[in-house]
Amino acid sequence: MASMQYIQYYSHTLERNINLEITGHWGYPILMFPSSYGSFTQNNDFGLNGSVMNFVEEGRIKLYNVETLDGITFYAENMSSEVKIHNYELYMQFLKNELIPYIQQECNTHRIAVAGVSFGGYHAGNTAFRFPDLVSHLFSMSGVFNIRNFVPLSDDMRIYFNCPDEFMQNEEGWKYQHMNIVLSTSDWDSCKPKNEHMAGILQSKGIPYWYDEKKWIDHDWPLWKMVFPEYIGRYF
Repeated sequence: MASMQYIQYYSHTLERNINLEITGHWGYPILMFPSSYGSFTQNNDFGLNGSVMNFVEEGRIKLYNVETLDGITFYAENMSSEVKIHNYELYMQFLKNELIPYIQQECNTHRIAVAGVSFGGYHAGNTAFRFPDLVSHLFSMSGVFNIRNFVPLSDDMRIYFNCPDEFMQNEEGWKYQHMNIVLSTSDWDSCKPKNEHMAGILQSKGIPYWYDEKKWIDHDWPLWKMVFPEYIGRYF
């Protein structure tokens, strides 16, 4: 039986506690994000963690499910675009400077994997593409790669640097040659065009990736629970 613990990680950047669910004793660390406005326990509650539990119990991977701040960033309807992107940029600095180093030290590894479904796929992709030195694997399942629709009427440059399908067009491909990138979608997935577009950008940069399109499944948990074990088994 895999161990599970819940901790509150205090962030000096955010000046608040961030909830973290940790599953497994040992293994390669995977930082996992919930879908839009989801709890940090969402991936466990909806069975995504369970779909790869045999890999956890074998000590091949260790799951770190982290709280996001969707409620005070992109899904905060009462906030201005500038405040939203300011809060999200602080969250990104928390990941880069606090949480990921904590995971690296705990697991004695130079890089970590990141994963997420739907808007969690956005968080995972944005983390991987912005901080390639810290990330070895990206599993974006039905992810999105642009947040301009959440921050209208703003030309804040921080928006650009949090839209992977924009800033990656100007990045140097060599920075990502080490990374195992999976863009997962399906033929009925509402996010299929976004994944096709992101795959095209990676292709143009000579960045290796796996674009995996399943058939006869839509944008929901049955797809994600089916594909996640396949990706973990391939890379771990």
